[in-house]
Amino acid sequence: MSRTAQQANGLTRRPARSSWPRRVTGVVLVLLFLGWIGSVTAVLLFAEYDGVHHGAARVGQADAIVVLGAAQYAGKPSPVLRARVDHAVDLWHERVAPLLVLTGGVGDRDTTSEAAVSASYAMRHGVPESAILLEAEGRTTSESIGSVAQMLGARGQTSVVLVSDPFHMFRLWILAHRYGLTVVTSPTRTSPIWASVPASAGYIFSESLKAPIAYLVER
Repeated sequence: MSRTAQQANGLTRRPARSSWPRRVTGVVLVLLFLGWIGSVTAVLLFAEYDGVHHGAARVGQADAIVVLGAAQYAGKPSPVLRARVDHAVDLWHERVAPLLVLTGGVGDRDTTSEAAVSASYAMRHGVPESAILLEAEGRTTSESIGSVAQMLGARGQTSVVLVSDPFHMFRLWILAHRYGLTVVTSPTRTSPIWASVPASAGYIFSESLKAPIAYLVER
């Protein structure tokens, strides 16, 4: 059959399309999905693990207990911030570390910092001002941890117990290591966010995305 006849009968072979771009895309998507599953698993494991009560930090071995900031309202800590500071104050009274580092800058439309509000609350619960150090400039988690590392480094200190909500611990651990700190994590079990399944699920998903970014690019 002639070429013209083949064309007329629709028998002309079309050039085979290359399938490698689709295969590469598929492999990349599978790897990204597996990486995300690994990140979710790590977030959940760090949320459940308390290094203090599992013996990773013994009495007096850490230089400081570092509390990550949260919202404050007209000079009063939000329920989330209060739960974090309560946990840190308990650790301080247990003599886990002699110094309490309170972080958190001034939010939009606020006149005082989260760190200052936390300090006032901690002092009302038995922590002397001499045992408190404030980091009130950071507006992000990375900025706060970086500033804490500089402040403690100037004092020749590097060992910290990090206190925040459970879903936050994996990313905090990554960032603290990136800034040269020796880290033990101690999540706040009484946070109202952690007590709410829908809220905690949303934050776990968010942190499972933020943690790999912190590992790869934040500094």
